[in-house]
Amino acid sequence: MILAARRLAFAAALVAGLVTAAPQPSHATGATLQRSLQNMLFFPFDFALSPFVATRAVVTMWQESDDSTAVKIAYPVVGVAWATGIEAGASLLRGVAGIIEFLPGLVLLPTESELHAIYELPEHQEALVDQEFSWMNVRFGVDYVSPASN
Repeated sequence: MILAARRLAFAAALVAGLVTAAPQPSHATGATLQRSLQNMLFFPFDFALSPFVATRAVVTMWQESDDSTAVKIAYPVVGVAWATGIEAGASLLRGVAGIIEFLPGLVLLPTESELHAIYELPEHQEALVDQEFSWMNVRFGVDYVSPASN
């Protein structure tokens, strides 16, 4: 009897939550699927370019720093290894986000709704290759270590 009452209370709360949930505003069609495909297609390039992009970022930060000579000598050795790991890990997260957003992108394709980006860094960070087309943005070699320029 208590179990049935709990189930009924849970069902009532679930229905009430669904009924009172505020609808999200509509955005562009197909943007979720497009972003998913971009992330799945270009994360391998980000991963492959991780050592180059990391070294470039560390050298840029090294040149712009006002650190002591000892720090300027030690920083590149540790910094490149650390930044390469961050770049590689962030590129893998880009691929995972693309995989996660693929199915919702397919479901939302016939509607005017859009899923908010799970992983926005590739859209806001500097990239070695950054070309916008009407059908897709080609961005890879993304610098995940440096601060965003926007």
